[in-house]
Amino acid sequence: MKRRSLLKTIPLAALGLAFGKAAEAATATIETSSAPKRKLVLTVAHITDVHIRQFEDATSRFEKCLQEIKNLKVDFFLNGGDSIHAADYDNIKREQVIEQWAVWDKCISQISGYELHSCIGNHDTWWAAPSKEDEMYGKDYVVKRLKIPNRYYSFSKNGWHFIILDGNNKNTSLDEQQFKWLENELEQLAPNTPVLLMSHYPVLTVTNTWEGGQHGDHKELKKLFYKYKDKVKVCLSGHQHLLDRAWYNGVEYYCNGAMSGFWWGKGDEKSAQPYYYQETPPGYAIIKLYDDGTLENKYITTKI
Repeated sequence: MKRRSLLKTIPLAALGLAFGKAAEAATATIETSSAPKRKLVLTVAHITDVHIRQFEDATSRFEKCLQEIKNLKVDFFLNGGDSIHAADYDNIKREQVIEQWAVWDKCISQISGYELHSCIGNHDTWWAAPSKEDEMYGKDYVVKRLKIPNRYYSFSKNGWHFIILDGNNKNTSLDEQQFKWLENELEQLAPNTPVLLMSHYPVLTVTNTWEGGQHGDHKELKKLFYKYKDKVKVCLSGHQHLLDRAWYNGVEYYCNGAMSGFWWGKGDEKSAQPYYYQETPPGYAIIKLYDDGTLENKYITTKI
């Protein structure tokens, strides 16, 4: 007799007797499960590629976004670089660099009551200064303007460790000194300490096949992350202006679009909608970090 026909001939009561014990066991397993619930320990805003300038009404639009983020009750801000529109081109003059940083300072005053941890983007640095001895030349000036302790650094909050990297070196990679520092930083942490790393450039990204770039030392970083796989949980980035997510060896990689979208402009023929960069709208991410080392990354489109 076919199984379907056999089941039709068995009374429902008999089926209940046949499967009753198994059902009770399953129910008991669900009811008596004592798996610990994770606890939210931090809510962090990740903004990147602001490219602030005085045109396209960027100032008021950015300030509006910052106020919106404040309403979401975040603990602090992570800024992924390219804070100002562009200081890196050969034709950029001193006055333009000063003006852009002044606009940045004005906007950021909106969140003066919050910690802001930034990294250096490729457009933040003025290389066209008259000489390397000029106080505005290179990364040291950007460190000063962003009010960060160094071009790469770390800090801890509520059980999580945060590492801010500088990939603005040859081959878009960490210099030897920085790589050794990172390796030591991970080694010195207690086992199972959850770590979030932020660089302007993606370490691993989906969109690199058709746009932008990623760390040239991604293979070395991948190997290092695997060595400390009990610690490294997530890498944040920008640079691409494209939103993507990758996962490898237990590490989440989030490239969180750009606050400026299409550099605050309305876009081009590749823009899926006005202000989009290709298919990615302007926005920012809200990241929820939990005590068990897990996290949630939610991208929020800004209201133009």
